[in-house]
Amino acid sequence: MKRGLLTFVLFLMVYLLSAQKPVTFQFALVTDTHIGTANSETDLRRTVSDINLNDSLSFVIISGDITEFGSDKELLLAKQILDSLNKPWHIIPGNHDTKWSESGGNSFRKVFGSETFSFVFGHFLFVGTNSGPNMRMSPGQIPRENIVWLDSLLKSHNDNLHIIFVNHYPLNNSVNNWYEAIDRLKKRDVQAILCGHGHVNQEFSFEDIPGLMGRSNLSTKKCPCGYNIIHIKGDSLLTASERTSEITSLQPWCRIKLLNHHFEKDKSTWPRPDFSMNRSWPMVKEAWMIKEKSDIGAGIVLSGKNLIVTNTKGEIKSYGITDCKLNWQFNTSAKIYSTPALSGNTLLESVTNGKVYALNVLTGRLLWKFDAGEPIVASPVIFEDQAFISGSGSKCFSLALKDGSIKWNNNEIIGFVETIPAIYNDMIIFGTWENRLYALDKKTGGLVWLWHNATGNRMLSPAACVPVVVNDRVFVVSPDRKMTCLNAETGKIIWQSSLKDSNVRESMGLSADRSMIYAKTMDGNVIGVSTTEPDGKIVWRADLNTGYDISPSVIVESEGTVFIPTDKGLIYAADRATGKLLWEHRISSCLINKILPLDKHSVICTSMDGVITKLVF
Repeated sequence: MKRGLLTFVLFLMVYLLSAQKPVTFQFALVTDTHIGTANSETDLRRTVSDINLNDSLSFVIISGDITEFGSDKELLLAKQILDSLNKPWHIIPGNHDTKWSESGGNSFRKVFGSETFSFVFGHFLFVGTNSGPNMRMSPGQIPRENIVWLDSLLKSHNDNLHIIFVNHYPLNNSVNNWYEAIDRLKKRDVQAILCGHGHVNQEFSFEDIPGLMGRSNLSTKKCPCGYNIIHIKGDSLLTASERTSEITSLQPWCRIKLLNHHFEKDKSTWPRPDFSMNRSWPMVKEAWMIKEKSDIGAGIVLSGKNLIVTNTKGEIKSYGITDCKLNWQFNTSAKIYSTPALSGNTLLESVTNGKVYALNVLTGRLLWKFDAGEPIVASPVIFEDQAFISGSGSKCFSLALKDGSIKWNNNEIIGFVETIPAIYNDMIIFGTWENRLYALDKKTGGLVWLWHNATGNRMLSPAACVPVVVNDRVFVVSPDRKMTCLNAETGKIIWQSSLKDSNVRESMGLSADRSMIYAKTMDGNVIGVSTTEPDGKIVWRADLNTGYDISPSVIVESEGTVFIPTDKGLIYAADRATGKLLWEHRISSCLINKILPLDKHSVICTSMDGVITKLVF
């Protein structure tokens, strides 16, 4: 008995001593594979084959931009190739996997199991998160649900573990909420940050946290495909060496000294989002504010004195607008990026897993459910007894509002739909991420007209803007920095203009008197373009100087005030008559999704990182 106990104690001591011994190991950092582009499949297969032949590698990290367009086809191909790795591998999405995704990133989670990872190897805790932007164009943003997850993860792990953090974007102000991750990591022993995105090997310092960016796996005319081998020597040194088919001698291009920086003792200050403008406009106050535990990826709808909100956790919620009290909640199983539609007591919402839900808006009770058979990120729209649903495969449906039965189905749509379609006369009008703008007959689903913007780059599609139709004209803006005016009946171009190099992008809206199309410029000003002139005549301007901005959110006018959303959490109010700034207020560091005027002196706003607030002024 005593001998057995002694043996156990000796074994335990040897185990504990060996567990504390620093471990030397290597792993592969592969990034920016961009499956869907020329040669990307061949490049990734070569890299996987090379990694499989290297027995010294313990595991593989793939740090984002796995695909070019986030499509299900591209994701499944990437998964099929990566499954041939003979080592453990860990993966996170990049902006190409989430911004231009036909499923809003939902398929990434479905195909790969998660959009985050964490694992312990040796004395190191490796942590990876999504970088965004998530469906809506903006700077990067670590999703709110990933931040909540990170909090839980850090609390559950031993303080003695050294942390290596992985994100697709560099962890600086190219990510709207970079500081939320930095501040959390600095409370622990964070020793290095790894990223991709820039397609080159580069060293960084992220607020004194050492970091590195890895090259893209893609081959070029001058360079074959490749990746980096990261070598961790005990607890003291991390080196990075580029590996390609043409390199036989792996010389480190980066050396990071691994140590506990004891940031809890550091008195340094670093730039953080500036909320000081809120003090300059004291007449604007937050009547109430709540923060969801996940992103809010879509607009909101008012139903009497209740507010309908959705989020990327898949929840549909009803809040009271006076006290923000939760009335009811309906849970779906997938991310939501579409703005709900409301008719009477019927609330309609489409979800990224292809399901469409009709709920009683008073109680949240399910009335009926429809399966489109393909992902949906576009918003439903309702006209009389018809509900129109635009999918991400090739389908556009008209459903009976009373029971969800199919009235018609057009299955010849090319490119996925992201927007809120416009209904005008007998047509439903929407753009797709294949450079197309469709007008369908709302009674039959037949094609009325089709316009192509004559560019081969689908990232310049008129797809993210909400089309404005007025005076028998359709207005769209797109990332090619042009506004286009089409004849609503024929789809023929009336005019197309860069508007004197105003650099418009995807944010627009209609004035209350229907005389102007508002458009936000990328340098943070707002112009008004005539809805009746024969060319793109600018007839109004608000020089707000908000800085570089690429938000696609809709500009709204109400009772003489123009409300302008931004991609960094600021709301601007300008006088409709003069364009003069009335006030500005910041509720977040992330994209403003929706500004919903309640009356002359109050609005409700939401931001991408889960903030809902009522502003009074």
